Amino acid sequence: MTRVLVIGGGIAGTAVALALHKAGLEVAVYEAHPDTAEDIGAFLTLASNGMRALAQLDATDAVTAIGFPLTSLRLLDSQGTELAHAPMGEADDPALRYRCLRRGELNAALQAEAVRRGIGLSHGTRLLSVDDGRDHVTARFADGSTATGDLLIGADGLNSTVRRLIAPGVRPGYAGQRVFYGYTDGAPPPGGTGHITMVRGTEAAFGYAVSPEGETYWFARVTGEPLPADELTLATPAAWRDLLVPLLRKDATPAADIVAASSGRVMVTNATEMPLGTAWHSGRSLIIGDAAHAASPATGQGASMALEDAVVLAKSLRDIADTRTAFSVYEACRRPRVEHNITVSGQMSRGTHAPSGTGRPRPGDDEPARLLDWDTDIRTSAGR
Repeated sequence: MTRVLVIGGGIAGTAVALALHKAGLEVAVYEAHPDTAEDIGAFLTLASNGMRALAQLDATDAVTAIGFPLTSLRLLDSQGTELAHAPMGEADDPALRYRCLRRGELNAALQAEAVRRGIGLSHGTRLLSVDDGRDHVTARFADGSTATGDLLIGADGLNSTVRRLIAPGVRPGYAGQRVFYGYTDGAPPPGGTGHITMVRGTEAAFGYAVSPEGETYWFARVTGEPLPADELTLATPAAWRDLLVPLLRKDATPAADIVAASSGRVMVTNATEMPLGTAWHSGRSLIIGDAAHAASPATGQGASMALEDAVVLAKSLRDIADTRTAFSVYEACRRPRVEHNITVSGQMSRGTHAPSGTGRPRPGDDEPARLLDWDTDIRTSAGR
């Protein structure tokens, strides 16, 4: 049985472990962080294509037990006038509805599902190097331990160690915006639950969704120079609120009041993206998720793209005996789609592309269903 080492136990890594296990491969996951979730505070949305991928992994129930569904999108202008309110994604299917959830809770749910299925998951194992041999690959970790397998999948995020070994010198670049996000426990803004509201502000793109419990999840994307690393690390939530609220006060929308009422942690990051054409595989190693194709969060597709990666890679390795060919087919299936997402999301961050409303990447609206269908051979769905 083929043994696969997965480096990284976040969304991409745990999802690919579930997919490879379902495909009949032996899998072990190695996560550098000492516990379940490094980024417990942040939240994200899973789009319908991401939920479709989860369904192929038989993980729908594990994920719909957390977070809350979003079935429509409201669009407001800078004066608070509603410009549109339309269904979003595949809202008629409860299993495929957009879902808003905390990243750490999603990590924990996927990891718990992996453990339940008997997949090995080690925490506190930080990768140092990889020895890629003719017949096997060996991972060496900071604690002195090693692991040997037939293949190695790098799902270790933006600062991927595996990517540095495959594509030395390639790093994510700044995508033009600072991204703020947080939560407000007070009185929710008007509009109710079950949808996400996007605000076309004069100084920031703003979005919020209200949970069934009345908690408002919000984010703001502000164009400008990247924030220095020490400022990102040391600034207080109050300092971030004081920076953001005056920008939002320039508009007659609920945005400023939502942020001003936020209690607890306000988080900020610089939006980043991977260069197009980054090498994804070398020898017996391959990178997926943000390690391979991180995009600005403007389309909200990062986690969903990683989930798609997991299914398509597992099908490629299941259906094609030769690893080199399987990796090539996987890349041919995935690269046009994820690099389109990088491009469109980057254009939105830089203000050169109007948002589509759903954030669903093209080309090929039927591509997720065609390539993600677990019961079809990847060679058939990829047209090979």
